[in-house]
Amino acid sequence: MKHALLLINRHARQGETKVNEAIETLKQLGFTLVEESTEQIENLTTILRQYQNQVDLVIIGGGDGTLNAAIEGLVEVQLPLGILPLGTANDLARTLGLPTDVKAACQVIAAGCQDKIDLGWVNEKYFFNVASLGLSVQITRKLNKQMKQRWGIFAYAIAAIQVLLQSRPFTVRLRLNQGEWIQMKTIQVAVGNGRYYGGGMAVADRATIDDQRLDVYSLNLKHWWQMLMILPDMRSGNHTSWDFVEHYRCREVEIHTRRSHAINTDGEITAETPAYFRVIPQAISVFVPASP
Repeated sequence: MKHALLLINRHARQGETKVNEAIETLKQLGFTLVEESTEQIENLTTILRQYQNQVDLVIIGGGDGTLNAAIEGLVEVQLPLGILPLGTANDLARTLGLPTDVKAACQVIAAGCQDKIDLGWVNEKYFFNVASLGLSVQITRKLNKQMKQRWGIFAYAIAAIQVLLQSRPFTVRLRLNQGEWIQMKTIQVAVGNGRYYGGGMAVADRATIDDQRLDVYSLNLKHWWQMLMILPDMRSGNHTSWDFVEHYRCREVEIHTRRSHAINTDGEITAETPAYFRVIPQAISVFVPASP
């Protein structure tokens, strides 16, 4: 019988409705559960330290924001992570190929198949999926709990449309792998560790969360309608083939802007430019579906 620390964000989009189903299913699958509250999200690292030697794994139920809040503690304690996708976007779960059904997600954890995944790192902050500045930060600021609860995944598109017409290009300088500086005008720069972000958009067509690389793209748009042209390709990652989108793969990147710009990591604003990004290879273990 395995002992699991269960952290469920009951305020996540499906948190309150799915929590009892998740607990019952996990118990039926043979887990002994210790449930702790995620109300004080800044305390998750402390909670993980407290149970480090008392449990065999950590199960987190929530969205990408809840997972991001636990990331520092997960790196420190090195307990394997099980994920119950209960948020709005669930981009990490999507990257890992996890089922959205709670019972099926519990069964993935019980099956015990694990993979080591990379993490991104920027200015002392870890991230799973993507860190970005520009348009995405404005979208994050526009989004609120009420929008997510009402519109679900469509809240991201609604917020994007609202901020797109108001966005203005800014100058950015990039340096990849300590090479030469590259300067451009952009409305968004994204640095991806995983594959998906923003409710199912792909950072690049070949991006994976275990390739020990960062995928960097810059939207060097001159007209707002160019965004409408590339939107369909952003679901697959093929937007990087457009001539007004710059795409790079690297292990580390520095980003400077003329004035400080906020940086969004996994949907939360946590850092600002100037920024230094790098990939942390095989940083933690997660439960994933077994390969066919």
